[in-house]
Amino acid sequence: MNTFSPVEVLQDFRPQMEAQELSPELIVAAQDVLLQGLGLLFELGDRTYSHVAGTPFNASVGQHYRHVLEHFQNLIRGLRAGEINYDARERNQRLQSDVTYASIATCDVLRALKKYTNETLARDCKVINSVRYSASQPSCLDSNVSRELAYCIGHAVHHFAIIRLICHEIDITVPAEFGVAPSTLRHMNSLVAD
Repeated sequence: MNTFSPVEVLQDFRPQMEAQELSPELIVAAQDVLLQGLGLLFELGDRTYSHVAGTPFNASVGQHYRHVLEHFQNLIRGLRAGEINYDARERNQRLQSDVTYASIATCDVLRALKKYTNETLARDCKVINSVRYSASQPSCLDSNVSRELAYCIGHAVHHFAIIRLICHEIDITVPAEFGVAPSTLRHMNSLVAD
């Protein structure tokens, strides 16, 4: 199915994730969520990945995954350009239909994030994003890289929850924590501990 092994990929990223003092917590959180997605990709073939589920989803795992990944890509690209534009997503059809291509693109994002430091996260940035349905132009907002990375992480969890539902509909099992917010996991664990 895939031309590279999940074990090799995890070995490339896991050491930094375990050495939290070397990597800001937000970077580790981003790596965690992207590795969740990558883990799912390793379980799917192109046909399942691109299968459009019926109502109420009318979308594929691949379409949601592409949407998530392109937000991370736009953050990285925008940081280099000095302006993050979430509206300028590529909407790459291959990214939503080819598991290997999506896996490689995910690894590219992971490699880029691996280079981020506390100084990177503290940088101010401009964000272009459509926030109103009736506006003819997108808004330009002041932000910082930490805030935007946190947005991409939360956005990913939200779409992974939808992916989880699609997977359930097509009889694909996902890990218990896939698509569940960290605060929800903590709450669920506290209920079990009581």
